[in-house]
Amino acid sequence: MKKTLYDLTREDWNTLFPIELSEHNPNWKSIFEAEKEQILENVDNVYLNEIEHFGSTSIPNIKAKNYIDLFIEIPKEFLFDKKLIQQFEKLGYTFFEVPAREDIEAYMSFTKGYRLDGSKEQIFHIHMCPKDNEMCKQLTFRDYLIQHPSRAKEYETLKVALASTYKNDRGAYVLGKTNFIKETLALYHSK
Repeated sequence: MKKTLYDLTREDWNTLFPIELSEHNPNWKSIFEAEKEQILENVDNVYLNEIEHFGSTSIPNIKAKNYIDLFIEIPKEFLFDKKLIQQFEKLGYTFFEVPAREDIEAYMSFTKGYRLDGSKEQIFHIHMCPKDNEMCKQLTFRDYLIQHPSRAKEYETLKVALASTYKNDRGAYVLGKTNFIKETLALYHSK
């Protein structure tokens, strides 16, 4: 019997937690705010520069996985800091190191809400890195889609198609969005 999330294989993740999109829920913003408040009250603020809601649940009127994505910018010297990781573990988060890939440096990731039997509570994903990490561009992507609802709807259409095709392949679902994100960032920089 698998005892922790660390014991799950990629296939386990894909089987236990398939890609499922929900209609936009206006409560996602308040769920984010409540979790942000929990973090601010329980994590030493010396570690935290900024906490933002991002990902599809932060974009009005589009379907999304019912996961709240938080982006936490930290000072560079605290990347992979064991005391910082422990403070999030006390809040029920599981830490994962996201390895470097292409043009994104390694960064910290935390999840909360997944259960080994496949059941879920409210799921939170935290992406944590210093401001010079390419991951920060996800905030620009979010802002562009909020300002351009027609582009956000194009993103929703892509996500629906990918979720249908890759319901049990989380990696392929994420990779399938890469070109759209790059094209959107290029649109942002061309204005």
